[in-house]
Amino acid sequence: MRWGRRWLLAATVSVLVVTPAAWLETPAAHPRGYVAYRATSPLTIDGSLDDQAWQDAPWSETFVDIEGDAQPRPRLDTRVKMLWDADYFFVGADLRDPHLWATLTEHDAVIFHDNDFEVFIDPNGDNHEYYELELNALGTTWDLLLPKPYRDDGKAVNGWEIAGLKTGVRLNGTLNRSDDTDEGWSVELALPWRALGELARRPSPPDDGDQWRVNFSRVQWQLTAASGGYTKVPDTKEHNWVWSPQNVINMHRPERWGYVQFSTAAPGETTFRPDPSWPARRWLHSVYDAQIAYRKTNGRYATAFRELGISLPSDQVLSAPSVSAAGALFEATVTLGLPDGTSERWTIRQDSLIRQR
Repeated sequence: MRWGRRWLLAATVSVLVVTPAAWLETPAAHPRGYVAYRATSPLTIDGSLDDQAWQDAPWSETFVDIEGDAQPRPRLDTRVKMLWDADYFFVGADLRDPHLWATLTEHDAVIFHDNDFEVFIDPNGDNHEYYELELNALGTTWDLLLPKPYRDDGKAVNGWEIAGLKTGVRLNGTLNRSDDTDEGWSVELALPWRALGELARRPSPPDDGDQWRVNFSRVQWQLTAASGGYTKVPDTKEHNWVWSPQNVINMHRPERWGYVQFSTAAPGETTFRPDPSWPARRWLHSVYDAQIAYRKTNGRYATAFRELGISLPSDQVLSAPSVSAAGALFEATVTLGLPDGTSERWTIRQDSLIRQR
């Protein structure tokens, strides 16, 4: 089992002595967070978000471009709501769109070739063993499992199915007709905890206060009217609009996804709690990125932080960093000081697996 293996990295453990890099002096913004409350009444999964439980749930922030502030605000609004109960994780989405369009009808087709709505879930936040679901306005789905990100030579398991998944789509307009103006579409999902718990490595359904890493994406193509319907504008790329910005055009960076905090309190009575491990996670991923770039240039991983030009930020939350490498493997660790006076040792390795030791 992967969790039982220990990587013995026979190399020098370095001590940080370099001047802190300027871009690490200011901590990056914490990913967006959302409190998902336990549903107060039953939900009918029909794509309409008019059940009383949905009325009690707050909307998320409006989606932004996948690159965040580096790109203009999306021209069409997208928002989500989340709820849960003993059996399901519920997602509701509202997508404004004056031109409803979808063509794919085969399950597990590459749905983002249409306009779509996508869900990404990493239950324990280690960047490995995460789930993806895509859905178009016809209700056609593509569900898959990623043992690890594509960047780390991960291979999608398309045969994996979200057993017991319930989906609903409601169109506020007419599909594939360019002679009118639509308002948009809404999506309602019930994702069974039994399926999500297969590789969660933590309680599923979650305990009160647990946080899972989650993000949502909307793919929107540029269209032009054709024969009463629509076709893609030639030589144009799709727009990628997301809940929590990735700051790079790549949804398969789980470390940049948002946080969903599950609550059993009454709606509105819980405040989102930023992840106390975020400083360690962010810094270790900067080491990971630097190591990947270093190996591309030098044919090996660095065995000292001075080779990477990286050091700790000056907030004194992190201490005792180390890095080691041997052949195609590397491991970096750092100690995180917590507000209660305790500490945790965090580590990342060459395939971006990150965890507390």
